[in-house]
Amino acid sequence: MEHQGITISCYDDEVPPFVEAEIERLYGNIFSSLLEFRIYGWSGADTGTYVERTNGKITTLIVFERRRGRVRVLNQGIRIGADELNRFAQCLFSQDRSIQVISLKAIETDIEHSAFPMQRFNHLEDLALALPTTTQEYLASLGKNTRRNIKRYMDRLMRRFPSFSFEVHECGEVDEKEIRALIAFNRMRMAEKNVVANIDEEETRHIISLAQACGLVGIARIDGRICAGAVSYRAGNNYFLNLLSHDPAYDDYWVGFLCCYLTMCACIARGAHEFHFLWGRYEYKYALGAVQRDLDNVHVYRSWLHFALNANMAWEAAREGYLRRAKLWLKYGDRPLSKRIRKLVEAATGLRHSLSAMAGLRRRCLLQSNPEN
Repeated sequence: MEHQGITISCYDDEVPPFVEAEIERLYGNIFSSLLEFRIYGWSGADTGTYVERTNGKITTLIVFERRRGRVRVLNQGIRIGADELNRFAQCLFSQDRSIQVISLKAIETDIEHSAFPMQRFNHLEDLALALPTTTQEYLASLGKNTRRNIKRYMDRLMRRFPSFSFEVHECGEVDEKEIRALIAFNRMRMAEKNVVANIDEEETRHIISLAQACGLVGIARIDGRICAGAVSYRAGNNYFLNLLSHDPAYDDYWVGFLCCYLTMCACIARGAHEFHFLWGRYEYKYALGAVQRDLDNVHVYRSWLHFALNANMAWEAAREGYLRRAKLWLKYGDRPLSKRIRKLVEAATGLRHSLSAMAGLRRRCLLQSNPEN
């Protein structure tokens, strides 16, 4: 199939051998790689491949699953322009009359209008940074306060802990025990905030598998013991930060921030083009130069009839989209009303934590006064 000089190929229920290397070359995104798909359970069943070529060179490559009239695109985190997305939808709808809806998750896109009924809602953000060629250029690109803090806290850390060291392990060198130690630090910090950590044993195994296959792990030590670490994955010439954690005992020394900075320097030394901090609008990411890229969920329906036939999916997409919009307005909005509500929520949260701490103290006092209980 040819469309205005672009040759389109659609491989039905097939992922050709060339896809693995080409998808990494084209997108350089861990969330759009066959390696990541496999580690997270992709079997290859019911999977097709959409390819666009311009002058013989692959310019678009989309891997998708087709089940019971619905198509789910596996690629995430990548940019798909409006024209590409419309051609992709047109191709699938014209080739298979059973397809009712095409769903794409966490993509960067500029699509506003489609020849088909469509929903588009923000899903999350990717905080990313295009890296210079040297660590000296990178440091010089940071703000004055950030540069000063890096030097100040590094000097302070080395004066207090002369044994501080930083090392980098890649792929097969990655030690499972070190990954688990970093995850334990993460759980400790979550527990301090009365939040249940979202890294369970299954996710821990996924992190270890990816780190040992394509990871770069920065480990900071004091007196030979791990005090902080950062786990990143490489795809093409880009790195993706998955886990950054440190021992809460070293909160006053910024070891987590310094470990992240040193890990980024290690990536630059290896010729990295981009460093992705991924989601979460944390101040340290912006301080280290990150720029926000919005990632959206998109659902494209064959017709308004098929929109109605998939009303449950459409409703769930709208509910999640508007709920996220409300949360972002509440958390980051700069209008007077959102600021007032935010203060009320923060006050209520602080009161809840205080009451919880008081209740815990009371229980301990009762146990001490009645040891037999």
